[in-house]
Formats: sequence, structure tokens, C-alpha cells
Amino acid sequence: MVTDRLKDIASEEDVKLMVDSFYEKVNKDELLFYVFNDFSKVNWEKHLPKMYQFWNYLLLGIPEYKGRPFPVHTQLPIDSKHFDTWVRLFKSNIDQQFSGPVADMAKVKGEQIALTFQYRMGLL
Repeated sequence: MVTDRLKDIASEEDVKLMVDSFYEKVNKDELLFYVFNDFSKVNWEKHLPKMYQFWNYLLLGIPEYKGRPFPVHTQLPIDSKHFDTWVRLFKSNIDQQFSGPVADMAKVKGEQIALTFQYRMGLL
């Protein structure tokens, strides 16, 4: 019997795929594109490796990430609808490619990060 079951996030290559495909979606989203590209002028060559390290740490326990992600977000022109869009894209991106406990943990962590940031920014 052939199965179409998706694999779980299990390696740095999986995390890279997760991050790259997610930010491809962000860059196609009308609401988020402005924040990342027009307002913040993100240097993707520098940003993506940081995101790999961040998610490798959270999901795989690889201790390479050094940073504080919250402070940079306080200067952004964002509100709860931006976070809702980010979470929706993040979770659907994972669901399209992965299935399993680590994928589920990634979705939960993404939601938790969004809620924490919104709370700390006074949006909730």
C-alpha cells in the first residue's frame, strides 16, 4: 500500500524548507509584503539564515540562535490582523509539507510567539 503521508520536521533541511516556503508566501501576501519589504526593507540573505537558526533551536534543539526577536517588532506598523495573517500562512505552510509531532509543535510555537508579541505590544 502506498501512502501519501507527509513526513515530520526532522532535520535542518526540513527547517530550511519550512522557512523558505513560508517566506515565499509572506512575500506574496499583500498585507505582509509591505511590512517586510517596503517598510522594513528586509535583507533576505541575512534574515533567512537567522530564521533557520531560530527555528532549528525551537524545533530541533540546535543551540545556534543568538538574538532577541521581540524588540525589532515593536517598531513595525502592525496590528492583530498582521499577526492573524502571519499565523494563518505559517500553519497552512506547515500543513502543506509536514505532519507529525514536531510539525504540530511548530504550529503551536508560532501561535504562542504571535500571541506573546501581541500581548507585549498592547494589541490584546
